[in-house]
Amino acid sequence: MRANLLTWTAIPLIPHAWARILSEEALLGPIEGLNITYSPARPPSIPLAVRSPYASIWSSTAEGNSINSKPVTFWNGEEVGWEGVIVVDGISYEYLGAGFRDLPAHLRRLVSDVVYDSSSSVCTLTAGPVEVKASFLSPVLPNDLCRTSVPLSYLNTSWTSLDGHSHNVKLYADVSSTMLTRDKDDVTVNFFDHRNQSSIHSHIRPSTLLSWQFSTLKPLKYGESSEFARWGSLVHATSAGNASELKYQSGGVLELRTSYLSNHSLSNTQGSTLRKDIPNDAAFAFSHNFGSKRSGSALYTIGSIQDPIISYVSSAGLADLHPWWTKCYNGSYEMIPAHYDEYHEALKNSSEWDSTLRADIDNYYAILALSARQVMGGYVLTDRMHLPNETEESSEPMLFQKEISSNGNVNTVDVIFPAMPFFLYANPMLLKWVMDPLFLYQESNYYPNAHSIHDIGSHFPNATGHLDGADESMTVEECGNMIIMAYAVFKFMNDSSKGFEYLDQHFTSLERWAGFLEQNALIPQSQLSTDDFAGHLANQTDLAIKGIIALKAMANICEVIEEVNCHEWNETAGRYYLQWEEMAIDPTGRHTQLSYQHRGSWGTLYNTYPDKLLGLGVVPQWIHDLQSAWYPYVSQTFGLPLDSRSMQAKSDWELWAAATCQPSTRRLIVNSLVYWLNNTEFHVPFSDRFQTTGYGGRPGDADFMARPVVGGHFSFLALLKAEELKRSSSEVL
Repeated sequence: MRANLLTWTAIPLIPHAWARILSEEALLGPIEGLNITYSPARPPSIPLAVRSPYASIWSSTAEGNSINSKPVTFWNGEEVGWEGVIVVDGISYEYLGAGFRDLPAHLRRLVSDVVYDSSSSVCTLTAGPVEVKASFLSPVLPNDLCRTSVPLSYLNTSWTSLDGHSHNVKLYADVSSTMLTRDKDDVTVNFFDHRNQSSIHSHIRPSTLLSWQFSTLKPLKYGESSEFARWGSLVHATSAGNASELKYQSGGVLELRTSYLSNHSLSNTQGSTLRKDIPNDAAFAFSHNFGSKRSGSALYTIGSIQDPIISYVSSAGLADLHPWWTKCYNGSYEMIPAHYDEYHEALKNSSEWDSTLRADIDNYYAILALSARQVMGGYVLTDRMHLPNETEESSEPMLFQKEISSNGNVNTVDVIFPAMPFFLYANPMLLKWVMDPLFLYQESNYYPNAHSIHDIGSHFPNATGHLDGADESMTVEECGNMIIMAYAVFKFMNDSSKGFEYLDQHFTSLERWAGFLEQNALIPQSQLSTDDFAGHLANQTDLAIKGIIALKAMANICEVIEEVNCHEWNETAGRYYLQWEEMAIDPTGRHTQLSYQHRGSWGTLYNTYPDKLLGLGVVPQWIHDLQSAWYPYVSQTFGLPLDSRSMQAKSDWELWAAATCQPSTRRLIVNSLVYWLNNTEFHVPFSDRFQTTGYGGRPGDADFMARPVVGGHFSFLALLKAEELKRSSSEVL
């Protein structure tokens, strides 16, 4: 599918010094910082184990830190205990976490480089005479539903002698109860031998798979505390592999770590993890003893399991929805060893997906590779077996999104919308499955408003809807989003009969929302758009064009299912566009305005992207060219500001807009975003909202991080796929 969407041409000199073309070598080559080399770029925060809203562990690169100089964190910045130590010839080196920082200072460590792709992050360290590689894998496999739904990641720690001699090597790893809870709760532990289906097995063989599974003594189903799940369990598992000895131990975290530093051994005992017995957090550890060798490795799996995972309201009342992996495995005791044993296959398959990604468009690979895990980590895939009229044979998955870091809503329509390009590129059915809960709820007559709902739950994982209709009001925004996404599902589904059934099934809802847009889209009253942090505004130019494009999409939907009066939607969209053009263009003729009434204002016109993506033909090319010529004049050091009200950018919308621009402007926008990655001081999981000036930091007190909207970064690839599908269709005809 590779194409030359990002073939760059020279950019003429432009007035703003900030809008310069940065060195491509500096942007896309390895980056050095404080003796650490990063490739393909320096991530503000390194993704380590990112599989779901509750299994999302990162390592900040702030102030030159890496995985072993600062504690690793949950996506929200809360420190969690995940430790790794390698002992070489009796000397201990901490390679993961910073839990030993207050213990004896003979630990030595040196990180040399960090390399990431779309599924893995590999950190290389020197520990005396050996090299250590900590390889974190969270497979991105959008077409493999079973593996996608498993909320577990891998850590493969390998070591190799640098001097060619054998060395006595041991590996230590633990996780603490801070991975599970921030509330100092008592935890209960299940220590399990998966191969023998028993709690304790006296002889540990090379193939024996041991796992710690711990949970709170007083779980709260579907509850959260500081964004951590209050129900379910944390899993930490390993096997002996090629080590000569595997041991385990649990107990108080400080006592356990201090003991290991002194003895370099664990006791094969399960100490108390109750608060009354230990003065600090509990820890659950493994140690591998390799003896005298030149190389070795240990494979761990880690994650957070919740079953059921979603509370969903349907016509039959509240239903418990189970994760999709329960259809693939007979419970977690079967899922965990299956996941562990599939490491090499998962690594191979995710590497193949990554190779396809690189081949499709390698010019901005650094952005996409950092975005992929973050997108998938914002969702959970469930069954729908407990909903009315569903059978095991007919049941498809449903996908539920947490609006991470902004407010925690469930399946927020205007958060799904910017992520749409990723789904259309990776697996269009994922977009259908994340929209299904929205359609199902609204078509059960639970939602009282004529316009589309904003979300189906105030806080994940409770998809209990809004019976009072008092969800956040984004009326034109969400109606336009739902219609455009529904048509996108049809266009990319590549199955005309199923696509017809899909549109026909939801036509009544889509027609109602189109009717709302007919009355309200051209002259939008003062209201919120998806960029609600900017506040209410009347006559928003970009919001209006979204509504007009949605009306054209509705005309096409109408024609697909052969309804009558389709020409009326088409005529309305055409008439509205001509009126929009008269009101939207600034009197200077150089750009569109932010809103009709504000002369001299400007904004990123990102909502024209779906028009190109879906081949709707509403917006003429000269509008795209007009904006493409304007953006370099207002671009700043770290990219294109969202609009003239402030200097903050939204990276998803930047790349939506870039996909509509000429190659020179595309290059400017993409290069600026990679430059921000390498140089920002905003060290959180890939933020989609940041200042384009100064140090590229936090805009005010907002913390937009780890959000799945970074799926919008795949705008070019979705456009390429659309062109490929169009060519394929033409060849068939």
